[in-house]
Amino acid sequence: MSKTKITTQPFSDFIPALKITDQFTVYERKEFARKTVPYNRRDFYKISLTLSTGTLYYADKAVSIDRPALIFSNPRVPYAWEGICESQEGFFCLFSEDFLKGNNRDLNLQDTPLFKIGSDPVFFVDAAQLIYISGIFQNMLREFESNYMYKLDLLRNHLNLLLHEALKMQPSVNYFKPQNALVRVASLFLELLERQFPVDTPQYQLKLRTANDYALHLSVHVNYLNRAVKEVTGKTTTEHLTERMVMEAKALLLHTDWNINDIAYSLGYEYPTYFNNFFKKQTGVTPSSLRQPNLV
Repeated sequence: MSKTKITTQPFSDFIPALKITDQFTVYERKEFARKTVPYNRRDFYKISLTLSTGTLYYADKAVSIDRPALIFSNPRVPYAWEGICESQEGFFCLFSEDFLKGNNRDLNLQDTPLFKIGSDPVFFVDAAQLIYISGIFQNMLREFESNYMYKLDLLRNHLNLLLHEALKMQPSVNYFKPQNALVRVASLFLELLERQFPVDTPQYQLKLRTANDYALHLSVHVNYLNRAVKEVTGKTTTEHLTERMVMEAKALLLHTDWNINDIAYSLGYEYPTYFNNFFKKQTGVTPSSLRQPNLV
């Protein structure tokens, strides 16, 4: 895999037209699945039954799909797909957490075994399981097109059948480390870092500020992230974060009329004093003196 750029892919970008709701949709893979899908973070959960062969890539690992497989995708975990055959057969459904919750408002999909970060989301299916799971998807496709008054409830029930069928299985996946895994992780980190900027409103607050934040976002261990960034770039993760934060702080101080408290907040500092101390330690001057060169 040569492409490592992460983008965010909402429902409307992935599917040309949703037919009944922006919380659930289902399709045959041959209609929309592509042979090669670059790294993306999605705004939705996805369950795929793939009958095609290929390789599924995560930031630091990959798995060869060489037989029918049921795959669960978490919107917090970026992945890429590289198919072997031109034809992409099977089914997939996309759904939001709110759709699956229904009346169960306490449900948190991120904590469930199938979507929890660090879980094994690929299940190879045997002949009998393939017939049963294909039948569930075919039922969803049929109900999706129907005029039944309660079809959303019925679709939710079919979705739960898929989840329970997978919970009865044991993941049977042998992950491998691609030769360029370190390069991929470092590239994903740098891409994600740049996507946090520029800060264009004082109401915005930077979400990812530490190596741990980025590791969680990329679904890798922080030690692995630090190793990859250091080996590939020669700088530590913290050095990259600090340099980019200082660059953005200088830009905001020199090119906006925001007050320093607003700049501190937008860069993720709860208290302006913390921001002042950070900026002076890194630059040797205070934020206010940078705005008044004659005082430097």
